[in-house]
Amino acid sequence: MSKNVVKKIIIVSTVLLAVLAFRLLNLGQYLNLGYIKESQAVFAAFYSEHRALTIVSYMLIYITATALSLPGAAILTLAGGAMFGLVSGSIIISFSSSIGATLACAVSRYLLRDWVQEKFGDKLQKINKGMEEEGGFYLFTLRLVPVFPFFIINLVMGLTSIRLKTFYWVSQLGMLPATIVYVNAGKELGKIDSLSGILSPGLLVSFVLLGIFPIAAKKIIGKMRPRRSET
Repeated sequence: MSKNVVKKIIIVSTVLLAVLAFRLLNLGQYLNLGYIKESQAVFAAFYSEHRALTIVSYMLIYITATALSLPGAAILTLAGGAMFGLVSGSIIISFSSSIGATLACAVSRYLLRDWVQEKFGDKLQKINKGMEEEGGFYLFTLRLVPVFPFFIINLVMGLTSIRLKTFYWVSQLGMLPATIVYVNAGKELGKIDSLSGILSPGLLVSFVLLGIFPIAAKKIIGKMRPRRSET
C-alpha cells in the first residue's frame, strides 16, 4: 500500500471520527441561539481577559465546523457578531468561513470525490455548466445568491477545475456582504436583555436586511451579467 493511500485513509478516518464524535457527544446542542444567548456574559468576560485566545479558539471552531460541513455556521456567525462587534466580527468570520470552505473543497477534491459525485451528482452538471460559461464569476454568483446550500457549494466545487486559490478569494469576496449582514444581526441580538428588545430599531433593521439581501443580490447579479458579457 502506497504512502499516499495510507495518508488518505488516515485523513478520511480522522474526518469521519470527528463527525461521529460531533453526533455522539451531541455537540450540536451548543450551536443554538438559546445556548449562545445564555452564555453571552461568560463569553464576553473571557474575551475581555483573553482576546487573542478567544479569537483563535473561535476561528478554529468555525473553520473546523465549516471544513467538516457540520451544521451551525449561521449560529456561529451570529455569536461572533454578539461577541466581537461588527467590524472585528466581520473580519474574523470572513477569514474563518473562507478558510473552512476552502478546506472542505480540498477534502472533496482529493479524498471524497467518489462520495460527493454519488451524493450530489445531480447538481454537479449544472455547476459545471455554469463554471464553463462564466468561470469564477459563477462561483461569485452562488456566494451572493445561494441557490445551493453553503456546504454543497464547497463540496461540489471540489469536483470542478477551479483552482483552490481562486476558490478562496472569490468565496471570501462573494460571502462578505452576507457575512456583514449576519454579523450585524448578531451584534444587535447580543444587546437584547428582555422581550421588549426585540422591537429595537437596530434589530428590526437587521432582520429587514436579512430578508432583502438575497433579493437585492439577485437583482445586482442580473445587471452585472449582461455588462460582463459585453466586455
